[in-house]
Amino acid sequence: MSWVIGALFGLVFFLILAVLRDRFLSFRGQVPDDYSDDATDFDLKTCLNGPMLCEGIIYGPTGRVVSRFVAKFDIEWTGDHGVMRESFRYDSGETQDRVWELDLKEDGSFSASADDVEGGGSGTVCGGAVQLAYRLRLPKDAGGYLLNVTDWMYLTHNGTIMNRSQFRKFGVKVAELVATIRKEPAT
Repeated sequence: MSWVIGALFGLVFFLILAVLRDRFLSFRGQVPDDYSDDATDFDLKTCLNGPMLCEGIIYGPTGRVVSRFVAKFDIEWTGDHGVMRESFRYDSGETQDRVWELDLKEDGSFSASADDVEGGGSGTVCGGAVQLAYRLRLPKDAGGYLLNVTDWMYLTHNGTIMNRSQFRKFGVKVAELVATIRKEPAT
């Protein structure tokens, strides 16, 4: 009987460590203030402005690449209101368009909305990083699921933006996206 209690205690201890690691020592453990001392200044109106090129990959729940994409963004600002038009082309040949409405606030936060985002998103700019959280409704042909998304964008010294996003359902990671975003090269 004592070995059962010991095994149960070990299992509970392991589960607590796994939850703590996931919450504090992983992607989900980041907070915007982690980047407050960063010398890089991620000004949304400057860094995300005009025509931009985005290239990335999407990992499935097993960590294997399930899709690649190239996207063209066009972002226009009027005061503290921005409109970001995204046009994706996936390696499958499928395309997807999205229009984001961005509204900056004086405290460094912003709101974001798009047709497939339920309830809008909330974001924070801090140093050289941006965090955006929202609930994304997948298209019907992809199951129509509602996923919790956390986007982190990091500004590099040459102006390229590195984007990492995680998509979760019931707290379980079901996909991850890694992409670069940069000014579109002149033709």
